[in-house]
Amino acid sequence: MSELISLKATARPRAGKGAARQARRDGNVPAVIYGNQETPETINLEYNELWKQVLKGHFTSTAIELDVEGKKHIVLARDVQVDPVRDTPLHVDFQRVGKDGVIRVSIPVRFTNEAASPGLKRGGVLNIVRHDVEVFCPYDKIPRFFEINLEGMEIGRSIHISAVAMPEGITPVIKNRDFTIATIAGALKGEEETTTTGAADAAAAPAADAKGAAPAAGAKAAAPAAGGKAAPAAAKPAAKK
Repeated sequence: MSELISLKATARPRAGKGAARQARRDGNVPAVIYGNQETPETINLEYNELWKQVLKGHFTSTAIELDVEGKKHIVLARDVQVDPVRDTPLHVDFQRVGKDGVIRVSIPVRFTNEAASPGLKRGGVLNIVRHDVEVFCPYDKIPRFFEINLEGMEIGRSIHISAVAMPEGITPVIKNRDFTIATIAGALKGEEETTTTGAADAAAAPAADAKGAAPAAGAKAAAPAAGGKAAPAAAKPAAKK
């Protein structure tokens, strides 16, 4: 389970692009807190502290405790705008966690024991349908990932959401169907045909060359026969005595 991130912030009395630019010049990152039927609040975050947490990973799928000058909020980072060149944070949108403490978040899926899958050993391909699964879960029990074991999986097998072991209190957002996470697919028919045709062509090439070489060698010898008798060679003039 993910741990709660703690960040300190200061209130930003003015909104707008001018105030946001000033915050960045002061070494801060402008942000906003919204949701839970409360008035949005504009804040500033200390750049270095925020960047440390972003670099750790899972920033947008980890609950955050924001301390805004003594007033604490439990939030989730819904959007982090970054500089297109330097890839550093420019603005963050935080959503408040509701009173029930349940949030909607996407959890990545990881696959293990690929080497123990007979289907993959025989040339099958792991076709991942969903790299993430969206779930409802308590803010303090967000899983880092869902793990799927591929041991014993044959070609043609499908892995559905029902096969994923979910901790207590966590439920998929999609509840009306047992949707597919991944499948073990066989080699494409076109690839097999291409491989077979290529091998056949490679094997037939030497035979074709040998077959084509025979007429070429015999053409010169058969030329006189095609025109009847060969013309006699011109007689040399007799030498004078």
